[in-house]
Amino acid sequence: MQTSQVLPTPAKRHKLLLTFNFLLLTFLSRLAAPASPSPSPSPDWPAHAVWYQIFPERFRNGDPSNDPTRDSLEDPSYVPKDWQVSSWTMDWYSRAPWETVQDGADQSDIADNFYNHGVFDRRYGGDLQGVLDKLGYLHDLGVNAIYFNPIFYARSLHKYDGSSLQHIDPYMGPDPKGDLALIASENEDPASWHWSAADRLFLKLIVEAHRRGFHVLVDGVFNHTGRDFFAFRDLKANQQASRYKDWYVVTSWAKPGDPNSKFTYKGWWGHDTLPVFAATADKTDIAPGPRQYIWNVTKRWLRPVVDGQPAQGIDGYRLDAADERPAKFWTAWNDYVRTLNPDAYTCGETWKPASQFVAADGFSACMNYFAFAFPVKGFLIDDRIPASRFASLLDSRREAFQPGAIPVLQNLVDSHDTDRLASMIVNRNLPKYPPDGDIPYDDKNDVRSNAAYDLRKPDATARAIQRLVVLFQMTYLGAPVVYYGDEAGMWGAHDPDCRMPMVWKDLKFDPQSIDPRGKPRHPDNPNFDPAIFAFYKSAIALRNAHPVLATGSVRFLSPDDKSQTLAMLRAGSDEDVVVAINRSDSPRVIRIADPLLNWSSPKVLMTTRGKLPTLTRDPAGWQLKLPPLTAAVCQGPVAPSGQVAAARPPAKNDAH
Repeated sequence: MQTSQVLPTPAKRHKLLLTFNFLLLTFLSRLAAPASPSPSPSPDWPAHAVWYQIFPERFRNGDPSNDPTRDSLEDPSYVPKDWQVSSWTMDWYSRAPWETVQDGADQSDIADNFYNHGVFDRRYGGDLQGVLDKLGYLHDLGVNAIYFNPIFYARSLHKYDGSSLQHIDPYMGPDPKGDLALIASENEDPASWHWSAADRLFLKLIVEAHRRGFHVLVDGVFNHTGRDFFAFRDLKANQQASRYKDWYVVTSWAKPGDPNSKFTYKGWWGHDTLPVFAATADKTDIAPGPRQYIWNVTKRWLRPVVDGQPAQGIDGYRLDAADERPAKFWTAWNDYVRTLNPDAYTCGETWKPASQFVAADGFSACMNYFAFAFPVKGFLIDDRIPASRFASLLDSRREAFQPGAIPVLQNLVDSHDTDRLASMIVNRNLPKYPPDGDIPYDDKNDVRSNAAYDLRKPDATARAIQRLVVLFQMTYLGAPVVYYGDEAGMWGAHDPDCRMPMVWKDLKFDPQSIDPRGKPRHPDNPNFDPAIFAFYKSAIALRNAHPVLATGSVRFLSPDDKSQTLAMLRAGSDEDVVVAINRSDSPRVIRIADPLLNWSSPKVLMTTRGKLPTLTRDPAGWQLKLPPLTAAVCQGPVAPSGQVAAARPPAKNDAH
C-alpha cells in the first residue's frame, strides 16, 4: 500500500471513522458494567444462535406410514397413476418410470427433460418424526437453533403455497386422513380450529427441542397462499358473492352465462399457483380480512393453548418475501408479536440492502444476503475482489444496521433459493463480474440456464475453500446459518438440485453418474462425508466456546490485496480472537499487528487444514505462516485492567 500526503479520500475517511468508533466503543465496553436489556426488537439469544435450516420434505423420513399420496400432489390428474414415493438413496438424476410419461397433457419432451415437472412431483416423505429422530444429530453437530422452511399444510414440496396456515401439513404427522377431515370443517374463525395430530406432533417437537436447548423458527408466508386455501377456494367458487372477495387481487370475474368471461387474479411474480393477498386501498397495509387471519395464526403458534392449557410455542418467524408487503403492516405485526412473546425473533427475507427495511418495519434482523453472503462470494469463494474491498464491504454494509440488529443477523451463504455452497465453489470461475463492481450472486447457477454449470463433487481444493468460508462464517459477527446437508458434504445446483434428500450415515446412496443434459459424467460418491462433518462440528464448537465471537467487536487488520490475505480481530471484555486468512494459492506470512492488540500469551486454536501453525513474535507484533487456502484462529487473554485499558477498548458493534 502507498501512503499519501494529500487529504484522505472518502474511503480513507470512512476507515478512520471506523477506527475511531472501534477504539471508543471497545474502551467503553471494557470499562462499563453490563448494560440493561435493550428495548429494541432484537432479543439477546439469537446473537448466540448457530442456525440450522431444515427443508422438511427432504430432511428425514421418520414415519413411512404417513408418506404423501398421488392425490396429495399439486395436480394429481397430471401425474401417472403409477406414481410412487421416490427412493431416498437413488441417484438424484435417475428417473422413475412414472417421471418419463405424464398423463393429462401433451408432454412430448418430458421423456428427455429431467426438469419438466417430474422432479417437482417427487416426494420423499420427510416429516416431523424424522426431525425428532435427528435432534440428537443436530445437538452433536453443535447447532442450537432450527429454522424450518414451511411446514404448514400445502400441496407443493416447498409448501410456500399454503392451503392452511393454522395447521401443520397432515403428511408430516401421524394421521393424514384424520387431519384432512378436521381441516375441511374450518374457516378463518379461530373458534372453528382444532389441534390436529400433526399440530400436536409439532408441539411435541417444540418441547423436545427446547429441552435440548434449541430455539425454533418457522417460515411465515403472509404474502400469498395456494389455490387450495379456504378463502381462495370460496372466492373461485362464488366469485363476487364470496365473503372473501376482498382478500385477493382479482383482475376479472367469471360471469354466469358468459363463456368468454374468465376469473383472473394476481399471482406472486406471475405464478397463478400463488394468489397474492390484497392490500388496503391506500396500499399501506394488508386488507383487513387476511390481516386478522395472520394475527390469529401468529398467536396460535407463538402462544398455543391446547385443550384449555398453555403450551410451548415457537420462538419466532422468518418472513418470506417480507420486502414485498408495506411497512405499516410489518410494524404493527412485529409489535403484536412482542406482546405475545417479548423474546420472539423475527427475521425478514430480502436480498437487497436491508438496514432501513429492518429498522423501519420492526424486524429483529434479516437474512443477511447483501451484507454477508455477497461479499463472502466475491472474496472467499470466487476470489474476484481484493481483500481490502472485502473488508470494506463487510464494514460499510454491517455499519448501516442499527447496533442491536447486527449480532442477530442471519449470516447465510446458501439456502433453498441458491445453489449449495460446495457447488458455488466448484463453479467459482463461471461468474462474469461487471465493470461496475457488483458481485454476481445466485446468477446462472442452475443447470437449465447454464450448460457450463459443473455438477461434479467438490475436489480437495474446493473443500479447502469451503472450510475457509465456514470458519469465517463461524467467527464473524452475526448468527451463522448452516443449510441442511452442507455439513454432511452435499452439493447441488440451484432449485431443485439444492433440495436433494439429506445424506445420512446410516444410508447408502447410489453414485451420481447421470448428467440431466446428456453429457458424460464420472460417477461421484454422494454419501455422508465424516471429514466435512468433523470440521463443521469443530468450527461450531469454537464459536460456542468463545462468546466474543457472538458479541465482540470487529476490526480488519492490514488486508493485503497483493497477497489476498487479511486478519480479523474480534475483541471482547475477556479475550481477543484473531482470524488470519490466506485466500491465495501460495504460502503467505500474515502479520498481526495493531495498537489495540496486546497479547501476553496467545495461542493458535484452530486451522482449516494441516497442523496448527506456529504464532511467532516480530518487532511489529505477531505473525503466522499459512499454507495456500488456509485460515487459522488465534486467541489471547486481554491484559489486566489498568495496563492497557485506556489504549485498547472493543467495539464498534459490541451490541450487548
